Amino acid sequence: MVCGVGHVACTAGGLRSVKIIRLRENVFLYLTLKKGLFNTLYRLCDVIYEAGESERNRTVRRYYAKAFAEQSASGSHTPCLDNPPDLTAAADEAGELVRDLGGLPAYVTGSRSSTRAIVLASDYFGFQAPKLRKIADQVADDGYLVVVPDLLHGDPFRDEAKISFQDWLKTHSPVEAAEKTKVLIAALKKQGVSEVGVGGYCWGAKVAVELSKSEEIQVAVISHPSLVTVDDMKEVKHPIEILGGELDQASPPPIVHQFEQALDQNNKIDHFVKIFPGVAHGFACRYNASDAFAVKTAEKARADMLSWFNKYLKKHQELSLHES
Repeated sequence: MVCGVGHVACTAGGLRSVKIIRLRENVFLYLTLKKGLFNTLYRLCDVIYEAGESERNRTVRRYYAKAFAEQSASGSHTPCLDNPPDLTAAADEAGELVRDLGGLPAYVTGSRSSTRAIVLASDYFGFQAPKLRKIADQVADDGYLVVVPDLLHGDPFRDEAKISFQDWLKTHSPVEAAEKTKVLIAALKKQGVSEVGVGGYCWGAKVAVELSKSEEIQVAVISHPSLVTVDDMKEVKHPIEILGGELDQASPPPIVHQFEQALDQNNKIDHFVKIFPGVAHGFACRYNASDAFAVKTAEKARADMLSWFNKYLKKHQELSLHES
């Protein structure tokens, strides 16, 4: 097998030993990650598979974690902050702002009488993002009550902020946000909601995964996740869909596949993993509206999310219809 990696051509069949492959892994993976060339890493992994899966997995995890930790510690660029939304842009919203829903402000849209609710957890830029609210309105069109809570205390990250991203993150824990979301879900259930799905983007994906470890929800979807770990996946209790991007530097395909492998080990948890080609971090909710390919990909991601929610949240309704 021949694989072109940047300006390097690697022939797996021509490598004389696993040791040579490991050496190439160690040097090339680390340099690749340091430069942020995750797309190159993804293609290199096609060659590395020949070296034996267990060794490959350990190497990918080790060097990815090292490079990402160094990147974070240095305060250097993170893809999670690319393409920030214009929060001042006018939007045609179908929903309304609720000042207090389970203790949180929230954008609420859809049928107030629905017994099925979807909670969407935002990325670092918060619940006011116009494209996120548009997604909420579109999901609500399928009969759901959709809630986009303000999980960032009215303090989304802004590039002009005087605080560093790492310092900001210390006071905006997705784990704590998940606990607050549980209170919001309890409030929804008091209003007649019986089944809940949660969707999370980037930072919000960690919120969704934390909720997936509890009994408060029935199903989850995470898109271009951030801060999520393989160990998190081992604790998931409900069906989960993971939507990744081929060029995502925050959770590149090798890491997403690690999530999939962790889920594969638990036969009781239904899961679906998809990597969208040619798109980077934020493709589902921070896409370029003037780019036809980006728009189409975001629409596909939304359709996949909705299909996953329908599969589990509308299951009981469909069974009742069949029985009658």
